[in-house]
Amino acid sequence: MKLTDFKFNLPKTYIAKYPVTPRDKARLIVLDKETKTIEHKVFSDVVDYMLKGDVLVVNETRVFKARLFGKKEKTNAKIEVFLLRELNEEDCIWDVIVDPARKVRIGNKIYFNDKLWCEVIDNTTSRGRTVRFNQPGNVFNAIEKIGLTPLPPYIKRDVEPKDKENYQTVYAKVDGAVAAPTAGLHFTEKLLNKIKKKGINITPVILHIGLGTFRPVEVEDLTKHKMDSEFYEITQETSEIINKAKTSKKKVFVVGTSTARALETAITAAGFSKPSRGWTDKFIYPPYKFKIVDKLITNFHSPESTLVMLASAFAGYDFFMKSYKKAMKEKYRFLSYGDAMLIK
Repeated sequence: MKLTDFKFNLPKTYIAKYPVTPRDKARLIVLDKETKTIEHKVFSDVVDYMLKGDVLVVNETRVFKARLFGKKEKTNAKIEVFLLRELNEEDCIWDVIVDPARKVRIGNKIYFNDKLWCEVIDNTTSRGRTVRFNQPGNVFNAIEKIGLTPLPPYIKRDVEPKDKENYQTVYAKVDGAVAAPTAGLHFTEKLLNKIKKKGINITPVILHIGLGTFRPVEVEDLTKHKMDSEFYEITQETSEIINKAKTSKKKVFVVGTSTARALETAITAAGFSKPSRGWTDKFIYPPYKFKIVDKLITNFHSPESTLVMLASAFAGYDFFMKSYKKAMKEKYRFLSYGDAMLIK
């Protein structure tokens, strides 16, 4: 398949600037891969498609306040530092993006307040830098007080205080993402409890979503596209829960493309889940045979994005593109704060 196979017009009016309240009242379009039928529901109805013994896999990554604004030593020039990933916790070394990059050179120090500053120790890309923070211990704690929630670039408004809660899943636990696993934003504690009471096993993985999730694919031949590497972890317990469901002919519901990528990265030769941790750059696009994912919960994605490619690989390209046309006709809301899709 080619990049242009995933090109479609997405008017700005379809891009949600704010989430629905409460979260689980977002709309849900349900695609049945076998019958090729489409239903229109509310997200809280997702529990009706689950049976006792099924598994729901969620991504427990937590979005941290990755956008910092500081001043360069001596000149006091205003510099934005966008934190990408922690490289060394003990030495407080991070990969970041700086803006304006032309003003930031190796050896410069950037001050954020009287307690927190960083020194540039290397260049990585035109805007990329490696920095060392002065804050011993947990840098996440220091930036939580002064950073801004990193809303996606397509949400054209300023960050508001309520975004701190809205742009975070209710089950987020482990700091490390600069973008939310947005399919999970629709779950409430009440809905999760209802799912548990029905006898569905909820189990976590971690995949720290990076800024690469917004990076456009720039090659027509998809085999030549290289994904950014992202850290993931699948525990022994999660693998055992998934594999027990598989052998019992139960279904594995996967929340989001990030969770799907983590699970499809770590597979045994027999097609079962295996415990694993490390970095993945797995790129999934049609045609692809999923080994772990039985049902996929996802959001509506941007044209020509790697996210839309993964979802279409799961649903089947033609049926998937038909569903997007239907969703736009029915005025579904797109992207991070938008509505949801269940592909079963």
